[in-house]
Amino acid sequence: MTANPVAGVLARMPEVTRDVPADRSGALWRLAEEGRQLDANVVRLAAGTRVAVHVEPDLDVLLYVVNGTGRLDTAEGGQPVEAGCLVWLPHGSRRGMAAGPEGLAYLTVHRRRPGLSIGTASARAGTARTGTADAGAVPPGAAAPGADAAREAGGEREGGEAACLLDRVCPECGRLAPAETGVRFCGRCGSRLPAG
Repeated sequence: MTANPVAGVLARMPEVTRDVPADRSGALWRLAEEGRQLDANVVRLAAGTRVAVHVEPDLDVLLYVVNGTGRLDTAEGGQPVEAGCLVWLPHGSRRGMAAGPEGLAYLTVHRRRPGLSIGTASARAGTARTGTADAGAVPPGAAAPGADAAREAGGEREGGEAACLLDRVCPECGRLAPAETGVRFCGRCGSRLPAG
């Protein structure tokens, strides 16, 4: 049995971001406490890099820009962001981030995703539609595209996506990156994607 969580200071942002090389992108810090109901990450995008525009179907995300400048890309267009900006990214909305010339560091906070489990493509598609988390090899919303395509073609595909997509799966959080070329970092946690 896990002990009750204890309130306390987890990190100091100036220390988390201070010694990061200008060309480094990725997750600098993650909330990892046992028994938590939230996930949080501090993500750094190097100058000129971006998280491709994507849709998060299941989670609202609160984003706080810690330092740097950049652009939030939405379905309505681009909006400049800078240190101190607080951004709401509602589930179902199109969003992407692009770093400015000095890079961009931001904190994201959202409800914790359920753990990963093994299931068929049809079970994962049901999970994505219903929002339940009892089956699915990747978090809800990440597995549904292949399953939907298989159903539209008239058959069910077992076992999920083809292995050729492995270079698009984030090694840290399991999210499937968009098929767009040039996507180098995970849209959820900011980790570098495998070279493919």
